[in-house]
Amino acid sequence: MVDIDGVISLFLRTQALAGAAAGAAADGAVEGSFHSIEGIPHFLSSTAAAHLLDLGELFELVWASGWEERANEHLPHLLGLPPRLPFLRFLDPSARGQRQTRGHWKLAAIDAYARGRPLAWVDDALDEACSAWADRRGAPTLLVQTIPELGLTRREAQVLREWATGLASAG
Repeated sequence: MVDIDGVISLFLRTQALAGAAAGAAADGAVEGSFHSIEGIPHFLSSTAAAHLLDLGELFELVWASGWEERANEHLPHLLGLPPRLPFLRFLDPSARGQRQTRGHWKLAAIDAYARGRPLAWVDDALDEACSAWADRRGAPTLLVQTIPELGLTRREAQVLREWATGLASAG
């Protein structure tokens, strides 16, 4: 399960904008470019996209983002990602009575899609509800928290790769 904002579309600090415009964040760890998507500026990490392409050999990639189907409308041609990845639909936040700013608003849709299968979830807004849910699941579950200014980096991709490899060798 892959979130977009804070994982692929990064929240850049003001001081990082100059470096990001040149293709790398201030620390040089993230490459990407600015795009206007539906009139909103986004810094899309080509670093995260490259890691997702590699991880696609080990995982079924699924968009777990409020972008829903719009992820497939924009990200494949901007970042070279596979077209038409599965995506989750979420309830209207007013219908569920929860704030849409934390990861827990995604739990019902993620749980329904996973249906007891092993699951890795990459998001920048994981909270205690997510951890409690993961602990209760009957299937192996990995939560991978990203730093919203850096997104999916080599460190998180390595954690995901090792987890998937460990599952494959255990099963």
